[in-house]
Amino acid sequence: MSSQLRHESEAETGPCAVIESLDQIGSRWRLVVLHELQDGERRFNELKRATDASSRTLSRVLDDLQEMGFVERRLEEDAPVATYYRLTDKGRSLCPVFEEIEDWADEWLAPGME
Repeated sequence: MSSQLRHESEAETGPCAVIESLDQIGSRWRLVVLHELQDGERRFNELKRATDASSRTLSRVLDDLQEMGFVERRLEEDAPVATYYRLTDKGRSLCPVFEEIEDWADEWLAPGME
């Protein structure tokens, strides 16, 4: 298929997969939370401290990620009540992506690179 036809075909079907993916995970806070959860289940307050997000922002982001299937929530009702979050299989599937981004950043964003 020629480049022209492929481009027209993509335009007819909508945005490419990269753009669609970034729509799901591309906000700053979503990426920060997903990255923090790579090491395992975390309590809400642990995530709040680790990300420096406000409670309102973190709550909204976690709700969004849960709704999209990246994160699951677990409520422990014993005193004291605690809410835990962890990555789902879908969320864990992003771990290699974060590793690749970190490798890229180490190479291209290192101090002195211009």
